[in-house]
Amino acid sequence: MNLRDDARALSGDLVQLRRTLHRIPEVGLDLPRTQETVLTALDGLPLEISTGSGLSSVTAVLRGAQPGPTVLLRGDMDALPVTEKTGLDFAADTGRMHACGHDLHTSMLAGAAKLLSAHRDRLAGDVVFMFQPGEEGFDGAGQMLAEGVLDASGTRPDAAYAIHVMSAGLRSGVFGTRGGPALAASNVLKVTVNGEGGHGSMPHRAKDPVQAACAMVTALQTWITRTFNVFDPVVLTVGTFHAGTQQNVIPDTATFHATVRSFSPPAQRKVREGSVEVCRGIAQAYGVEVDAEFVEQYPVTVNDHAEADFVAHTVREALGEEFYAPLPQPLHGSEDFSRVIAEVPGAMLTLGSPPPGADPETSPNNHSPLAVFDDSVLADGAAVYAELAARRLAKAAA
Repeated sequence: MNLRDDARALSGDLVQLRRTLHRIPEVGLDLPRTQETVLTALDGLPLEISTGSGLSSVTAVLRGAQPGPTVLLRGDMDALPVTEKTGLDFAADTGRMHACGHDLHTSMLAGAAKLLSAHRDRLAGDVVFMFQPGEEGFDGAGQMLAEGVLDASGTRPDAAYAIHVMSAGLRSGVFGTRGGPALAASNVLKVTVNGEGGHGSMPHRAKDPVQAACAMVTALQTWITRTFNVFDPVVLTVGTFHAGTQQNVIPDTATFHATVRSFSPPAQRKVREGSVEVCRGIAQAYGVEVDAEFVEQYPVTVNDHAEADFVAHTVREALGEEFYAPLPQPLHGSEDFSRVIAEVPGAMLTLGSPPPGADPETSPNNHSPLAVFDDSVLADGAAVYAELAARRLAKAAA
């Protein structure tokens, strides 16, 4: 199969699909326009298609001409509540934006479905195409697992793969992965401090929750640097802090939320228990009450070592040595694809896609309202998806 050449022949269609998706970004689990666009893109292909009952997912199964195992390919479809500032002629104007490149993932996966459908007679086994909503904090992968995506073909997948584009940090067109931990676990620390309000000029007659909350924020940072091994890191960032209504009024409450990233189950357990205890200890010292809740979101994304090696070999052989660069260390982002490869062996790949002429070290990163992605990577992304599935099925049949 000359999948790369076939993918390049589809390049114009992939760019058009990506830009259509970019104009209609939808957030969360309910993506009706996105789902409709994907179904239209898959129309006419020899696929068994089903849609989710609790979310706007699309699951498509391609049956190979010969029996064999199953390989799953995942592409996420949802956008972010970010107002786009790229100035592109196909920019969204809805207050939402494909700022993490999921429109590229969806287009590449649809392209892979077309490529493999054209070579169905040479496949020994089945391919499941998992078009997933709700990756950005809604656990869409978990919900698709609950709805049976791993059983879509009737045979549990032997392997699963996903690609994630990066608008910064990697040269455009270069794939990368690593065995073992590849992305962090994602959790949220939610803290509400309850004090007693009063006049700003007389703090001694109140119990100031703002000062206690501020002390918690700084104490948490110090506690982390003195508790966790630098080679098994934890990152805690307070992203929201809310208190008060006027400068001369001490409020009754103060709240803050933090994102917490870790790379191993022991570190995740320790930060879950310890961060809450730090907040409780500060509250006691300040004479206030605290409600501290640690909410687990996504586990660590752990790539199977053998599958990561297979990915590296596949990219190098299909595209060339210069198109692969191993990831030297895990990324601090998180992924609910972690739930899929906790169930079956697999790997997540990164794909550099900063815009032409941009310095990967300084171009706006994923989630920025200025993030721009290079459409030229779409063909190779589709080809790599298809190569991984075809070669993995052939490997199992050998």
